[in-house]
Amino acid sequence: MLTSNGYVLDESPTRLGRLAPVPAADRSDRDALWNRLRRDGYLYLPGFLDPATVLDFRRFYFSRLDGTGLVRTGTDPLWGIAGDGEPDRAKLRHALFSDLVPSDEYAAFCTQPAIRDWFAWFLADDVHLHRRKILRHTRPGEAGIGTATQAHYDLVYLREGTDRVLSIWIPLGDTPERLGGLTYLEGSHHVTLAEEREGRLKRPAASITADLPSLADAHDTRWLTTDYRAGDVVVHSAYIVHAALDNVDDAGHMRLSTDIRYQAASDPIDWRWQNHWHADDGL
Repeated sequence: MLTSNGYVLDESPTRLGRLAPVPAADRSDRDALWNRLRRDGYLYLPGFLDPATVLDFRRFYFSRLDGTGLVRTGTDPLWGIAGDGEPDRAKLRHALFSDLVPSDEYAAFCTQPAIRDWFAWFLADDVHLHRRKILRHTRPGEAGIGTATQAHYDLVYLREGTDRVLSIWIPLGDTPERLGGLTYLEGSHHVTLAEEREGRLKRPAASITADLPSLADAHDTRWLTTDYRAGDVVVHSAYIVHAALDNVDDAGHMRLSTDIRYQAASDPIDWRWQNHWHADDGL
């Protein structure tokens, strides 16, 4: 059973499907990738990154949170096993926003050649990485409204820049469905793109809803999921609606991911988001 913020997803074939990976033959064809992105709203790229690099950063992340109570004492930080009690929120915030987010290690991970050079090639331009980069961990058993990322599309937060800004969502470690990976509302970018262009959407910088099943019914479409592996990424447009599943892993593993945004440096930049993600934004 798949849930998001406590809502149970309809798993019938008309409401739940699988993300379609980019075929190997299209990986080096820029025109084919752009056509696919325009059609699907996302590019699911299994094995895009070196799994060892991803796992090294996962271990670095959880090791830096030692002493906060987040990670179970005596376990390898790579596993990301949640501690038995509630973490110390003050220590966690300090470690995350004062140490991890502005760290050289995180900056190096986000600008590694496999990512930065790919965006430069794909956008055929010098590229700009938005400084506001988000790291999210989710402990198993956390449920209810506000726990998982609610349904939204990125443009509502980025209206003062180009709509060609692209997000890359990176699961930091194996993330099967039960760990709460990202899910995409199939074809939703066509609807939001049309409504934005016609001026019929007045959405504030906020989520659409936590009720994923009702949103799929309203669009008469499917939520798309998959079992992500370390090294997989999804590049998606600013118009496609997406959300996260709940982490229901019974072995205690935490879901860890990062989402960062690249764009052509010559396109307009939304300068409101060019500072580090900080404590006021919440966890």
